[in-house]
Amino acid sequence: METVHIKDEYIKLNQLMKLCGFVGRGSDVKILVDNGLVTLNGKLVTELRKKVYSGDVVKVQDIGEVKVEESI
Repeated sequence: METVHIKDEYIKLNQLMKLCGFVGRGSDVKILVDNGLVTLNGKLVTELRKKVYSGDVVKVQDIGEVKVEESI
C-alpha cells in the first residue's frame, strides 16, 4: 500500500487520486466513483470531493490503495 503525506488537515478525494496517479484527469474520478469502484475506509464513496483525513485509506478497485498521513 502506498502512503501519501499531506500538509493540511485533509485532502479532497479528487485531488488525492490525481496526486497518487490513480487518475490522469478529474473527470476520471467521477467515472470511478459513479461506477462504485472507490472506497474510503471500506465504505463506498459517492462524493467526488469527499474530505480524506490522516489515517484514512482509499482503495480503487483494480487500480490500487493509498493511506493518507499528515506530514510532520
